[in-house]
Amino acid sequence: MQKKARSQRLSRYYTLARLVHSDTARERRIDNAPPAELIPNLRLLARGLDRVRLLLGHPLDISSGYRSPALNAAVGGARNSQHSQGLAADFTCPGFGPPLAIARAVRNSTIAFDTVILEFDEWVHVSFTATPRRRLLTIYDAKEGYLDGLLDTQRQPVP
Repeated sequence: MQKKARSQRLSRYYTLARLVHSDTARERRIDNAPPAELIPNLRLLARGLDRVRLLLGHPLDISSGYRSPALNAAVGGARNSQHSQGLAADFTCPGFGPPLAIARAVRNSTIAFDTVILEFDEWVHVSFTATPRRRLLTIYDAKEGYLDGLLDTQRQPVP
């Protein structure tokens, strides 16, 4: 991807470069440039992330946005991952608080998200689609898998 294209602003706070950045891709020399047809999805994602940032009042630390098929396979992502469609990002927001508090704040907001997943109590996955479901999931153990709802470490529903 050319430098000019990578610096393309997708929303108030996010550029294409920010949403395709991957330390793993850089380390393994994996091309993580999205195809042109996914740019509208990445714009939808960026605008949703803007709303989350405004809600939380602090910058988001995005650890994973778009993943090319090769990068998604390298990190063990699901074959149908919304990351590979340019619709999802994993993030923390240290200025706001822990991942559970972040997930709770997004859940309690009016933000039209598709899915929020509290992942291993380490980060939050959020996705945006044209027809948002406001689906909530939690995962603490890969063997146990995804659990419906927003749950604390004792697997109890979070008020």
